[in-house]
Amino acid sequence: MYVVARDFGFAPNPFHGVCTLATCKPDIRSTARVGDWIVGMGGSKLQALGRCIFAMRVTDAMGFDAYWKDQAYLCKRPVRNGSRKMMVGDNIYHRDESGGWCQADSHHSQPDGTPDPSNIVHDTRVDRVLISREFIYFGASAPVVPPRLLEELGFSNTIGHRVYRNCEGENLLAWLRSNYRAHANLVVGDPFQFRHSDARYSAGSNRIILRDSF
Repeated sequence: MYVVARDFGFAPNPFHGVCTLATCKPDIRSTARVGDWIVGMGGSKLQALGRCIFAMRVTDAMGFDAYWKDQAYLCKRPVRNGSRKMMVGDNIYHRDESGGWCQADSHHSQPDGTPDPSNIVHDTRVDRVLISREFIYFGASAPVVPPRLLEELGFSNTIGHRVYRNCEGENLLAWLRSNYRAHANLVVGDPFQFRHSDARYSAGSNRIILRDSF
């Protein structure tokens, strides 16, 4: 469980019927196991404190090369002159013949589309993509989580992710299932920052670069 600082539809990417976490959050991508739930909460930067942006149960995991080549996930490769959904594709990494990392023109590239070294280092520190076919993505329609459920977990809006046992998070999951079962595997609302889907982000400067400032 963690606070989502940026929500473009890139990390996680909830489109094409599968929710994927392929970039950012290397610690989570490294340790989450199949069957684990990942819950993203809104933070102050999105003016969404106490709201649930998404919840995904990890149903599969694979390396970047496998993700890049898998026919099922070609739709997740970014197309920067395509629709907003296509712009934020997260299938961006694969190795070249020498074993180095190639980065597709994407949200994590530099403004001119060339690779961003800082993002490559940060993202590929863990060669693992988390995949979910059991998720709910609320985006900007994120509902407020009853405060008592967050208090039970001792969850607060701080840096880093928190890990809970299944029994500790069961009430939160039960609340999601009972209230939003009809929205399973759907994108309920656009990402908070979807209108800026053409933006770039660099981990090196921790800056979002909007098209008007390219």
